[in-house]
Amino acid sequence: QLQYHAGLASGLLNQQSLKRSANQMGVSAKRRPKAQPTTLVLPPQYVDDVINRIDRMFPEMSIQLSRPNGTSAMLLVTLGKVLKVIVVMRSLFIDRTIVKGYNENVYTEDGKLDIWSKSNYQVFQKVTDHATTALLHYQLPQMPDVVVRSFMTWLRSYIKLFQAPCQRCGKFLQDGLPPTWRDFRTLEAFHDTCRQ
Repeated sequence: QLQYHAGLASGLLNQQSLKRSANQMGVSAKRRPKAQPTTLVLPPQYVDDVINRIDRMFPEMSIQLSRPNGTSAMLLVTLGKVLKVIVVMRSLFIDRTIVKGYNENVYTEDGKLDIWSKSNYQVFQKVTDHATTALLHYQLPQMPDVVVRSFMTWLRSYIKLFQAPCQRCGKFLQDGLPPTWRDFRTLEAFHDTCRQ
């Protein structure tokens, strides 16, 4: 019976006409040209225009743009009197975000934006984690301006971080924290444990 099944499997595999083998893989990998990096470098003026348009879209959000290293941009986004977000960008691609409380210091001792230290408060550490997840969600390399606008729209939903109840349980606090998760499509507020 084993020989019978082995014969059937062999016949099926031969029908599939497998084109790649270990020998061919090594040869074709050498001939194949290296893939060019897909990072799209946009002129700084275009990036500035996109950020200025987004800044005008949301009156309760102020965006300060700086270029400490020349081409890469850093944004300090202040959302009402709720929180501040440091956004590190390469062209129009967001590399990282750090969310801090409105009254927390966002500058280092030498006056530059502090892109390394996290917030002292657990609620803003959670929001930072969610913002990192949002960066992975909002991916559209062909239209980076749409990605930045979508991310900023999502970020703006935190204007009622301490006022919006959870959409699932209806409570304002759970384990001492407000609902820190915002749905990517509906922007509704959820506690971490309620969003599953």
